[in-house]
Amino acid sequence: MSGIILRDIRKSYPGGPEILHGVSMDIKSGEFIVIVGPSGCGKSTLLRLIAGLERCEQGDIEIGGKRANDLAPQDRDIAMIFQNYALYPHMTVRENIAFGLELRGMPKAERNARAQNVARTLQLEAYLDRKPGALSGGQRQRVAMGRAMARNSSIFLMDEPLSNLDNALRVAMRTEIKELHRQLGATIVYVTHDQTEALSLADRIAVMKDGDLLQFDTPEAIYDQPQNRFVAGFLGVPAMNFLPVEHLPGWQGRANLTAGLRPECMAIRAEKPREPALPARLMLSEMTGSDMILHCDSPAGRITLISPRKDVPRHADNFWVTCDLDRAVFFDNQSGSRVDLSAGDRRI
Repeated sequence: MSGIILRDIRKSYPGGPEILHGVSMDIKSGEFIVIVGPSGCGKSTLLRLIAGLERCEQGDIEIGGKRANDLAPQDRDIAMIFQNYALYPHMTVRENIAFGLELRGMPKAERNARAQNVARTLQLEAYLDRKPGALSGGQRQRVAMGRAMARNSSIFLMDEPLSNLDNALRVAMRTEIKELHRQLGATIVYVTHDQTEALSLADRIAVMKDGDLLQFDTPEAIYDQPQNRFVAGFLGVPAMNFLPVEHLPGWQGRANLTAGLRPECMAIRAEKPREPALPARLMLSEMTGSDMILHCDSPAGRITLISPRKDVPRHADNFWVTCDLDRAVFFDNQSGSRVDLSAGDRRI
C-alpha cells in the first residue's frame, strides 16, 4: 500500500498569509497524479509537505495507511526528484545513483549491482563512469531519476523535473517517465506549471490556484467538463474561447452566462451556411502542420479555432464560423462556476 491521503491541509509561515487553504486529496496506490497551476499557487509547498521537507501543522497526511505528519523524510518511503537534478558534480553517474544506498549501509557490491540495473533500465550504462558535467540535460535528469529508482521507494515526488530542458527533450522525457511509471507501478505525484505535461502524463490532475484545489479529476473530465472558468482557461492549447451567450448564433435564453468553446468545437465556412454562424475576420494564422490555428475577430469577440489546412480559404480574410453548442460549457458571469443547462435553456 503506497497511497497518499491529504485531509484539510493548511500551511502558513509566521507573519505571512495562509498559503494552502484546506487542500484534501485521496491518491490511490500506483496512480500518476499531476498537480498543476500558475506560479505561487502552492503546488510545490504541498509536495514538500508530503515529502516531510516542510512541517504540516494543520490537517493530516497519511502515507500507506499511516499518519505521517511527524515522520522524518527518510521514514516516509519517498524518493524526490528536483528541478535542478541535485547531482554531486564530483561523483560519477554510478556513484550518484548508488549514493543513497551507501548512506543506508548497503554493501558496495550490492549497491553497484543495483546501480547497474537501474542504469540499464534508463539506458545510462555507457555513462556510468562519467561525471554530471559531461552529460546532457536529459542524461542528468535520467541520473536523478535513477538515484530515486535505486532506493526502491513506493512513492516518487517530482517537482518541475523537466523545466530546465528544451522542448524536444521534454517531449522525449515525458515518454520515458510514463514508461517508467508503467514498469515500476509506483505512486507518482508530479508538480508542473506545464499543462501539456499534465494532460499527457496524469491519471488524474489536481488544478490549484491561490492555495485552493479547484478540481481533481481525470484529464478527460477536466478538459471536457471544467468546474469553473479558471480551470477551463488554464488547460488546453490553444485556450478555450469564452463568448457572451447573447452573441452566439441561434441563442435564446439566459444572458448572464458565458459559453466556453474549445477551438476544435468551431469550424469555418467560406460561404454563409444554413445553420447559425458568426461572421469572422481573420487576424492571424499559424500553421502547425496539417492544421491551422486561426485567430479571428467576430461580433462575439476574439475567437481562436483549429481547422484542417485544406479547409482554410486561400486569400480570404472574411468567412463564417459555426459553433457546436452541444459541446459548449457554460459559466456564470459572476461566480465563474460551471452551469449545467437543460436542453430547453440552450438555443433555438
